Amino acid sequence: MANLKELRSRINSVSSTMQITSAMKMVSAAKLSKAQDAITSMRPYAEKLTQLLQDLSATLEEESGSEFAEKREVKKVLLVAISSNKGLAGAFNSNIVKKVKAKIQGEYQGKEVEILSLGKKANDILKKTFPIAGNNNDIFDNLNYDPVAEIAEDLMQQFLDGKYDKIEIIYNQFKNAATQVVMDEQFLPIEKFESDENKQLDYIFEPSKLEIVKELIPKSLKMQLFKALRDSFAAEHGARMTAMHKATDNAKELRDDLKLSYNKARQASITNEILEIVGGAEALNG
Repeated sequence: MANLKELRSRINSVSSTMQITSAMKMVSAAKLSKAQDAITSMRPYAEKLTQLLQDLSATLEEESGSEFAEKREVKKVLLVAISSNKGLAGAFNSNIVKKVKAKIQGEYQGKEVEILSLGKKANDILKKTFPIAGNNNDIFDNLNYDPVAEIAEDLMQQFLDGKYDKIEIIYNQFKNAATQVVMDEQFLPIEKFESDENKQLDYIFEPSKLEIVKELIPKSLKMQLFKALRDSFAAEHGARMTAMHKATDNAKELRDDLKLSYNKARQASITNEILEIVGGAEALNG
């Protein structure tokens, strides 16, 4: 059994760790509230924009399709891996890395695959094994639409230039504070939507349906990437809050066990001292 000094030192160390994890949990909870409000408020807009695009593009003639919908033989793929810049978030980042590796070693085995990393943690791991087309660690410092739109525009241009035949986004979708779902969304080429003959469109088109669709597609793609980043940002704080909550509970349990061991050791030490005193007194009386 460890001596009393060692146990006291371990109790103090665990208590300090528990204070840190508890503080990190509260910070993440505060950030999560703001990030959750941001993603839940933008989802209706993103969903309505996607629905509008589906309704319009499904009624266009095949030959009038967008250049962003061009399907080619897939030879070169870009995977946009969205992670975080900081750790201590449970399996949040490792799940992204696992998904990227699974895609490369499975669906895209034998094809030329590059990775665009948005977030430091996934980049630090993936760059050791796979080719990195680029990384942007600053995007989360001030997450707003304009810099995300620039990234999306660059991706669209690279697709049009033929640099990549397919672009996918891999990120954690926010469900709730305890649940994040790894998503794999096709970014380009855009999926062609099936026409619903029974659906009546009550739209007045100005200037024309085709021009509106061509205007909506880039906006929809920018919104898709922005939504993925917003989802990941909220999911990160949810994952970290949950991880720090569990870490705090584990630290408390360990501290309680150490205190119990300390009290037992202290009681044994006192008992031994009493026995020594009694033994000494008996020896003197004898």
